Amino acid sequence: MKLELRNNKDFWAGLLLIGMGSGAMIIARNYRFGGVTNMGPGFFPTVLGGLLTAFGLCILIMGLLRNVKIQRGPSLRVLITLMGALILFGILLEHAGFLPAMVTLVFLSATAGREFKVREALVLTGVMTFIMTAVFIWGLGLPYPLIKGF
Repeated sequence: MKLELRNNKDFWAGLLLIGMGSGAMIIARNYRFGGVTNMGPGFFPTVLGGLLTAFGLCILIMGLLRNVKIQRGPSLRVLITLMGALILFGILLEHAGFLPAMVTLVFLSATAGREFKVREALVLTGVMTFIMTAVFIWGLGLPYPLIKGF
């Protein structure tokens, strides 16, 4: 079996995750780490970066073992849709509140897939919005209004 890294999708996905995780850990190295009960500003990016790096390493190794080829090139439509969803999330978070921003982010991101179905996207949007509200607003107490003006 000839190993060709140029078209190996899992190799490149793993390498991307390793780069992102390592970058987060490098950036966070100058922040106070703290501990589990008294987290500093460097705790979350360091732990998350370590997890991303570990997952990336696992995916990279699986890519080397399986050697699955990339089927088609990147989609410009998907790239524009996902970037637009993220930009709208940032704008709506500031001007409309957390719920409209989250609904927009999840629904528009779902439309980027080839197998998009409205009913499934609406269910995903409701479930993910509820989970993210529970985690970030109620659980972590982030100071974002659910809906601006209420």
